[in-house]
Formats: sequence, C-alpha cells, structure tokens
Amino acid sequence: MEASRSKDAVPADYTGGTADGSRAGHINVNEYDPEHRLTLNVEAIAYHEGIPGHHLQLSLAQELAGQPEFRKYEDYTAYVEGWAFYSERLGKDVGRYQDPYSDYGRLENEMWRAIRLVIDTSVHEKHWSRDQMVAYFHRYTAMDEPNVQSEVDRCIAWPGQALGYKLGQLKILELRQYAKEQLGDKFDIRAFHDEVIGGGALPLDVLDKRVRDWVAGQKASSATSIDR
Repeated sequence: MEASRSKDAVPADYTGGTADGSRAGHINVNEYDPEHRLTLNVEAIAYHEGIPGHHLQLSLAQELAGQPEFRKYEDYTAYVEGWAFYSERLGKDVGRYQDPYSDYGRLENEMWRAIRLVIDTSVHEKHWSRDQMVAYFHRYTAMDEPNVQSEVDRCIAWPGQALGYKLGQLKILELRQYAKEQLGDKFDIRAFHDEVIGGGALPLDVLDKRVRDWVAGQKASSATSIDR
C-alpha cells in the first residue's frame, strides 16, 4: 500500500485491473506500524480482497457482454462489499481456515463488521464521542490499535459506508437460504453464485428480484422436465 495513505487506511484493500488487461488487479497490503498489527485475519482478508471476493467479482463484471460500459464499473457498496464479506464466510463453507488462529481471525472479522453497525449509527445518530467509539471496539474485539483508530475515523468521516458490508452479506445469505428452501435438492450453489455475481454490481433490492426471478425460473424448468 502507498505510504501516503497507509497510516489511516484499512489492513488491505483492492485495486481493480484495467479493462484492456494492461494492468492486473492487485491487493494492497498495509505495512504501516507492523510491530502493532495482528496477522490473525490475513487469511480472511485474502478471500475478501482476492478470490472469491473483490478480484473475482470485479474482474467478471468488467467482462460482462451486452452491458453498458458504466454498468461494468458500478460500485454499490452494500453489494460489492457484501459479496467480499460473504466470500470470507464462503472460505469456511469449502473447508478453509484449517489453522484455528486463522478461523479465529475470520470470527474476529465477523465481530468487526457487526460492531460497525453500532459505531456508525451511534456517532451520527446518538453523537457518541470518539473515545466512546474506541472503547467500544476495545471492549468487543481483539483488533490491533492502528486498525481501531483508522476504523473510528472512517466511520466519522464516511457516514453509512461501513454499514454496507454486513447488510450486503446478510442479504446474500438470506437469498441463499431462500433458494435452498425453494429448490430443495435441485439447489446448485455454483449456479446461485453465478446469478449473484453474473449481473455486475446491483442495489440490494434489484439483486433480491434478480435471484427470486432466477429461483422461479429454476422451479418452472424443473416442473417442465417432470411433465415431459
């Protein structure tokens, strides 16, 4: 990560590649103040920023056929970050996090994003002080001090952005459960994921309709096959 922004930045973030392939997408790792940074969430962050997270989702969006150019680069925070946060959990679903330390890091990330729901709304609605926000992070997480400080400043300066991660993840999990219940043994998680990330970034209500329409189509197709 560039030194000019690393002091106040997150542990890692992602820079997308160019459409013509002249520059690859890459993860930026924050090396500021390494003596006070924890490494327990490195694996979770790799799934979030890399594959199947931002790198996969954003790269596929650039390759969509039949979409206006602006749709290939749209960035709805709840969708883009929701998918990346969901990807951390997906790593667990497919048997990753074999190291208990890394799995603890995944759980720590879950707590981190849940706490931001409290912190963001509390500072902007209930007018919490900065010290109250820092104390809340320390009370409920094992996050390192550089990350706590940058997260608090982020919520103060960027109202609502941090809420998108958890809200987007919860929506994707809700839709996955809905699809599983509706399709039963016909549910294919790979096809579900194709549908979620196959249309580019979307507002969550549009994503909800897209997946529900897909489920209806799968049920209709299954019924037709049975009739034949």
